[in-house]
Amino acid sequence: MAGGLASVGGVTTVDETAAGGPIPVLEFPPEPEELRIGLRDALLAGGDWRKGFSDDICIGVWLWSRWQPVLEPGGCGREEFVDIVIANRRELWLWLLGDRRWEQYISGLAGRVIRRMPPTAES
Repeated sequence: MAGGLASVGGVTTVDETAAGGPIPVLEFPPEPEELRIGLRDALLAGGDWRKGFSDDICIGVWLWSRWQPVLEPGGCGREEFVDIVIANRRELWLWLLGDRRWEQYISGLAGRVIRRMPPTAES
């Protein structure tokens, strides 16, 4: 697999190419500070990870609203996407606590999402 991070016009993206052909580019949105604080506070207050991923403080739902136009046509649905976010919760936790930068978290998540997308039908 070739590809990597690129920055175009101030927007960082991940662009990878798999054996089946090019994979769509995911743009990295700016860090959602208010969402980060709300999610961190809810979890520190004893909130349930699973419930947090289905409410308005959910990073998965927030990202899905931005990446859906790219992911859905490529065969990655909302439930699969949220499952990937949940599987990556350790990195999410490190970002929430300030032990990871947003760029580290979002680039790792984007790479994980891309690797789990089904092969393209064009191959």
